[in-house]
Amino acid sequence: MQLLNNRVRPYAWGSRTTIAELLGREVPAPHPEAELWLGAHPGDPSAVVDADGARRSLIDVLAADATGQLGPAVVARWGDRLPFLLKVLAADEPLSLQAHPSARQAAEGYAREERAGIAREAANRNYPDPTAKPELVCALTEFHALAGFRDPDRTVELLRAVQTPALSGHVDLLAAEPDGEGLRALFTTWITLPQPAIDALLPDLLDSCVTHVKEHGGFELECRTILELGERYPGDCGVLAALLLNRLVLAPGEAIFLPAGNLHTYLHGTAVEVLANSDNVLRGGLTPKHVDVPELLRVLDFRYGDMLVTTGEPAGPRRVYRTAAPEFELSRIEWAADEPRAEVKLEGGVPRILVCVDGGVRAAAVDGRELTLRRGQSMWLPAADPDVVLAPVGEGRSRLFAATVGSETAGVSSL
Repeated sequence: MQLLNNRVRPYAWGSRTTIAELLGREVPAPHPEAELWLGAHPGDPSAVVDADGARRSLIDVLAADATGQLGPAVVARWGDRLPFLLKVLAADEPLSLQAHPSARQAAEGYAREERAGIAREAANRNYPDPTAKPELVCALTEFHALAGFRDPDRTVELLRAVQTPALSGHVDLLAAEPDGEGLRALFTTWITLPQPAIDALLPDLLDSCVTHVKEHGGFELECRTILELGERYPGDCGVLAALLLNRLVLAPGEAIFLPAGNLHTYLHGTAVEVLANSDNVLRGGLTPKHVDVPELLRVLDFRYGDMLVTTGEPAGPRRVYRTAAPEFELSRIEWAADEPRAEVKLEGGVPRILVCVDGGVRAAAVDGRELTLRRGQSMWLPAADPDVVLAPVGEGRSRLFAATVGSETAGVSSL
């Protein structure tokens, strides 16, 4: 049971206030801060803080005692590698349009790029590691996203609402085949358009979206999003692709699960994200970075429909966000100022990372050790530690997230 010291990723789409405020640092930060990484990813591993203040990389800690830190079941499946990564994500601007590979696709792509001799840090590298990257994002503030292909019939309605002469043939393409194959055909057409064709298509589309917004049409939110993306990424085929995706507004505590192949982008807001311990990204636009169209099309899943939005399964003062991903499970533990202050027990036997995002939380192990987390602080709980009881500190609201492996052995109970 040790405090963690974590790394911040300074991507251009990040916030200069959100993560700095969370960590109690000077605001505004000198540059955008996009993601706070909590875990053992080789790119930016956390460090455990010893009682004397010394810091050791969590990767080194795991390598020195994998069974004690991760537990025999995790070691049997993933070796000395922590299978999940926890993040606090702060988006002031849209991220790139992207999808992530399945385990098979990641292993094959990684092996292929290794054989080709592509450096792992190279700009055209798609697979820096051989691992799948499913993820779950849970909103801390109102959180805006595009995720998953919308029902094609509904998309045809949207396209007809903003139809221009140049767009009409594209609308007909999907209307004639309103299913996954129609979505694949239209998306492939758009992402492979030569730049002059995109430049000819977008201005009239954006003008039509302006008219739709002024008239308060049925797709006003979607059109506002297209206008925002068109302004930020002029001439980008991702602006067209965004027309095909579900437009989501998550309230605090709401979450979506993004399996392999799900095309998505986060637009604005702050969230906690848990994902498999990977950095494999296939981009589809809204970015100046490398876009590998053939590889993206191999990875994309063109199944469609509304994205499932969940607040987790209730259990006393906590919510558990269960998914099909074996690598992770996320819990949100929250105590309101005017509600009973029930304690929560985390059972030993599995590795966990805890991060406090509001108030304070005291963690008391059954062997007598205690550690208090204040806002912005996090801790590592190795599998060998005994059960830990959590309780809020102070009278105000306290909120904490706990990430662990996705299995029934990750026991949590209310006392």
